[in-house]
Amino acid sequence: MNIENAQVQMRKGILEFCILHIISRGEIYASDMLDELTSARIMVVEGTLYPLLTRLKNAGLLDYKWVESTSGPPRKYYILTELGRNSLDALNETWQELAESVNSIIGKTDQHRKPANGSATVSPAPDPANPSTNA
Repeated sequence: MNIENAQVQMRKGILEFCILHIISRGEIYASDMLDELTSARIMVVEGTLYPLLTRLKNAGLLDYKWVESTSGPPRKYYILTELGRNSLDALNETWQELAESVNSIIGKTDQHRKPANGSATVSPAPDPANPSTNA
């Protein structure tokens, strides 16, 4: 297993969810999204963000408006549509369920690895000759 690749794929899997959350707080400029994602250690570059924003807009989840700038060209500010808010609500529910499931599995693994007495716990191998000992 390539750990780096798995980590990248996990981050990519939640990128749209995080972007929708950021936009849900109010209109926002793309570079501000990049700053927040970077500060949250979800590394993303413009070459990833802009096509994703375009895809979300084409799916009807967000829209944008142009705002004149005093120091250069107009800026595009993104906002969620009603469909985007509904989609974010559904994704929030899925995230909560998924987080609970994953945390449950991780918690059991942690308990298995770190018993209270400090020694490692290893479950005995099943004994095919004695089915009553196989839990």
